[in-house]
Amino acid sequence: MQRELISLIAQGLSDKEAARKLGVAQSTIRNHRYKLREREKQAKLFLAMMDLLSKNTNKKINRLDKEVICDVHKTATTLDDRYNITDKERKDTIAAYMDESGALKTYPSKEKKKIIVLTEIANNFVKGKIYSEKEVNRILQRVYEDYATIRRALVEYGFVERTNNCSSYWVKE
Repeated sequence: MQRELISLIAQGLSDKEAARKLGVAQSTIRNHRYKLREREKQAKLFLAMMDLLSKNTNKKINRLDKEVICDVHKTATTLDDRYNITDKERKDTIAAYMDESGALKTYPSKEKKKIIVLTEIANNFVKGKIYSEKEVNRILQRVYEDYATIRRALVEYGFVERTNNCSSYWVKE
């Protein structure tokens, strides 16, 4: 409803006209406008604080004393502490779980480490290319013997998308 309301506001409709189109009370539209204005104020305040932080320190927000917090991949399905990964953790995990050729030695049980190795594995796929399930399996077989587990995890964690019938796969962008 909020998306529709924003569209109607952008078209210049009054509260009364928007309420009529959405089939709700005019006060409901007024309440939504109020909430949108409050969110706008909060967003402006947050951006101003972040700007001050980056201007007044030599450190960026993702810098720790000796490490950097890595960016989350754009298509992550859920954002939580599992994605709070430093560059050192990333390097150590890759060294522990992957060999020089990029194959997995063992599949990690901890979620954070899974995300790290899946990020590396996802680099085996070309963005914009559509893969058949056989092609995906062939690529993943070179990485790990239980390629089906890796394939499912790539989809589950939002690295790869697939059609409902699992016939086509592609890297999410």
